[in-house]
Amino acid sequence: MLTELRRSNVRLIGLCVFYVLFLIIGAAIFAAIEGPRESSLVKHLQTVRNTFRASYQHCLSEQALEAFIVEVVEAANRGVSAARNVSMSEPNWSFGQSMFFAGTVLTTIGYGRVTPLSDAGKAFCIVYAVIGIPLTLILFTAVVERLMLPTKMFLYFLFRQLGHIYKVFHIQLLHLFIVFSFIFTFFFLIPAGIYTALEPDWNYLDAFYYCFISLTTVGLGDYIPGDNWQQHYRALYKVATTGYLLLGLIMMMLLVAVVYDIPELNIGFHFYLKSDGIETERVSLKSSNESKGPKYTKHVDEPEPTQSYQGQTIPAEGE
Repeated sequence: MLTELRRSNVRLIGLCVFYVLFLIIGAAIFAAIEGPRESSLVKHLQTVRNTFRASYQHCLSEQALEAFIVEVVEAANRGVSAARNVSMSEPNWSFGQSMFFAGTVLTTIGYGRVTPLSDAGKAFCIVYAVIGIPLTLILFTAVVERLMLPTKMFLYFLFRQLGHIYKVFHIQLLHLFIVFSFIFTFFFLIPAGIYTALEPDWNYLDAFYYCFISLTTVGLGDYIPGDNWQQHYRALYKVATTGYLLLGLIMMMLLVAVVYDIPELNIGFHFYLKSDGIETERVSLKSSNESKGPKYTKHVDEPEPTQSYQGQTIPAEGE
């Protein structure tokens, strides 16, 4: 068992390294594909803006204004703003920005503020998402599985300390409250305060709203950190935000796993086949009476010795 666990840890480390490389390679490809197209769009918008200023300083017709607005709206829909000097702003497809975009694709947050401009970028985004999203789910599941070990050890500690006073369900609720408080504090309250300090146009509610919308993968895109062109170290800021989103989503999955371990709160159980008494974990594949082929049976490993406390399985001391 220990050998298998060590091998799985090695595989997990390899998966983490491959995932980081996959994220970096994707960001580099997005930057290479989309950067030139965005530069061309920025130059075009700058030309239109300069021509407009030179031609209509004293007289402005309705048609000319409408044409200018159309150009501005089309550029804004592709992530380029005309509300500032477009030649001085940092491109949306720098490496840091591309890393942020790749992270939102792989985590399915998908803000939608910045999208691929070229056909090649759109095609690569499809392929990248098809490969990267399942890879992200596998990685997150493997990490949450490891995090559940110390989380359950803390639960068993609460059982041993409080089991003679409170019921199992009440202790589980206390454990859930502690886990929730930790995640809520370090991945919602504190980050919201940091974003409030870094984003000049955000109040605390805006920042908290961004954290919630992002970590629930709703990803509305109305608030995105690092969009202020005057911000220093904007690319690094985007990379740091990508790391926050990845860790935050892992913590959200951990919270869901803790809730799922409490039968009274596992509402979805009533909609599963197991609620009808149908066994789905042990599957036997038997050939028909007429077939002479071999019989195949899926075996389930026997559980290790454990203690049972009021219906809750608790590992013995020293395990």
